Amino acid sequence: MRGWRNVSSWSLALAAAVVLASPAAGPAVAQDEQGFQAYLQQLGRQARAEGVSQRTIDAVLPGLTYNARVVELDRQQPESRPNAPIPNFQPYKLQHVDAARISQGRAAYQRQRWRLEKIERETGVPESIMVAIWGHETNYGKVMGGFDLPRALASLAYEGRRRELFSSEFVATLKMIDRGVPREKLVGSWAGAFGGPQFLPSVYLRLARDGDGDGVADIWTSEADTLASIGNYFTNAGWRAGQPWGFAVSVPAGLNRDAIKARTNSPRCPRVHDRHSQWKTMAEWRALGVVPISRAWPADGIQASLLEPDGPGKTAYLLTGNYRVILDYNCSNFYALSVGLLADEVER
Repeated sequence: MRGWRNVSSWSLALAAAVVLASPAAGPAVAQDEQGFQAYLQQLGRQARAEGVSQRTIDAVLPGLTYNARVVELDRQQPESRPNAPIPNFQPYKLQHVDAARISQGRAAYQRQRWRLEKIERETGVPESIMVAIWGHETNYGKVMGGFDLPRALASLAYEGRRRELFSSEFVATLKMIDRGVPREKLVGSWAGAFGGPQFLPSVYLRLARDGDGDGVADIWTSEADTLASIGNYFTNAGWRAGQPWGFAVSVPAGLNRDAIKARTNSPRCPRVHDRHSQWKTMAEWRALGVVPISRAWPADGIQASLLEPDGPGKTAYLLTGNYRVILDYNCSNFYALSVGLLADEVER
């Protein structure tokens, strides 16, 4: 598809007409493609209004076609089914904090240790947390997606369910090209995330960092840039140096859960935060009979909420404000718990 950038506008129009007229395409596909091509003109105007060069707009938009697959994948996401039951965490943990990911994480941790130490000194973000994010997002750079980002983002914006988000990310992708990012690098997940940290384009523009001193924030091929960018993201999201993300605890059978139920909830991904208790200090949790598993209590004044992902009687977790920073990266309790647990294993 990238080869279309050098095709004349007449040839493009002819090719589009052939696609739309083809019986094999079907009326629904043809209608989607026709509507998508009309919507691209709106996206082009939005991009120009936000400062994207006409040269970049003319180079990218004429070659784009509708991608029904990314729309299908978006509609399958859990947030599209808000009333679906929440499964247990343990099977997810076994799959995502497994021996292979731990051993590869430890190898990456040792390989990049001198850089990680420097980033931690500058940001306060633990080395192991950066490695765990990298491991969860792309299996340490091995799986970064194969979807053409402008095409995917434009298709998702056209579909309309989250038009404001995806149209903004599409424009951010064009801004990346204006800043010198090669068009061929713009490949990633179906939802528009890319590179080692799986940043969205707007996040790349704000927070990607050069970690190896070559003057380029290359989160595609540079491990140093990937880790420095993750550290910068966490600093920007409010990571507090010197505090744990959380830890496993056992909860007394007689704990009155109604008494510690949170009275307010976050407007962002409320279903995730609804599972958390009230905030209490470590001293207050200790007084309620909660006991850490395999670690000592942190400072008494640190606040945490309680999460029992598999229900009463199973392993529970006390989670600090730093856990909420992990949720800022990906608002899923299973994801954030697995990142924290993988980080603990990496530095063990």
